[in-house]
Amino acid sequence: MIRFECDYTDGCAPQVMEALVRTNSLNTVGYGMDEFCARAKEKIKKICNAPDAEVHFAVGGTQANTIIISSVLRPYEGVVCCNSGHINVHETGAIEATGHKVMALPAVDGKLTAAALRELLAVPTNEHEVKAGMVYISHPTETGSLYSAKELEEIYAVCKENEIPLFVDGARLAYGLAAGKDVDLPFLASHCDVFYIGGTKCGALFGEAMVFTNPDLAYNIRHMIKRHGALLAKGRLLGVQFDALFTDGVYFELGSHAMALAEKVKKCLSECGVSVYYPSPSNQIFPIFENTVLDSLKEKYTFEHIASLGDKTAVRICTGWSTTEENVDMLIKDIKNTVK
Repeated sequence: MIRFECDYTDGCAPQVMEALVRTNSLNTVGYGMDEFCARAKEKIKKICNAPDAEVHFAVGGTQANTIIISSVLRPYEGVVCCNSGHINVHETGAIEATGHKVMALPAVDGKLTAAALRELLAVPTNEHEVKAGMVYISHPTETGSLYSAKELEEIYAVCKENEIPLFVDGARLAYGLAAGKDVDLPFLASHCDVFYIGGTKCGALFGEAMVFTNPDLAYNIRHMIKRHGALLAKGRLLGVQFDALFTDGVYFELGSHAMALAEKVKKCLSECGVSVYYPSPSNQIFPIFENTVLDSLKEKYTFEHIASLGDKTAVRICTGWSTTEENVDMLIKDIKNTVK
């Protein structure tokens, strides 16, 4: 089977594997205090133009989200996101398990809006209510949409007016950066208080780089990482991977590769008259296929089920860092031959 349901079905980029093999027999200090983590952190701060930031590593996205949110919020505070936000729908109550409420607002095109956020924060809370203490968004979103520079500026302005931090989930950030026209790493770093750079979904075996652009939020962060069982003894494995990803532009090349192939699939769907469930400018594509067409395609390909729509079904097709042009061309040919 050729897998298109997500962007993390393969191992790691060759550059990452080479670095892991090359450094495998070296002895280093543990828990992320090694030279490779230190070097990766400096590269990330430089590429983000954030010399005063603090960078720390986690193994996965849910781990990063839980660590960041629970370390920043006070016991009586909750985190605001849109109702389709990852922490609200795809993390099995991980945030609530730390004692913090996820405060969901209606999404527009999969995104939180500054207007909805301002309206929520304009209503005073009392001691009987959960107080909003952080705002969470993801870039790209669960529906593949992207925040424009203007939208980020507006949301961050509301956060600053209300003195609460903005957290950006960057699990698929490489693809968002490649697809977006006006948001790069320096811009993102200057328009939020903390974000993370996803490696798991773009070239790493595993790993996320948590970037605290507001270093005050990283107070005692290593204690919180340890408390969540996330202080990896062989922490150098994370540093080695991110050092490789941020050497010679590898991370950005991988994101651009996935986006180029995604655009080929989108062009095919448009030419074949296939409608989409969500309009997505990123590497996530949401076509609506006739069930007979989907049954035929599923003999060779795997997709993620999104919604059953009578005699049609919405699915998600993901291209990723490891997707080959050969497999995309094959998929395009089969779609054209199957869709009537």
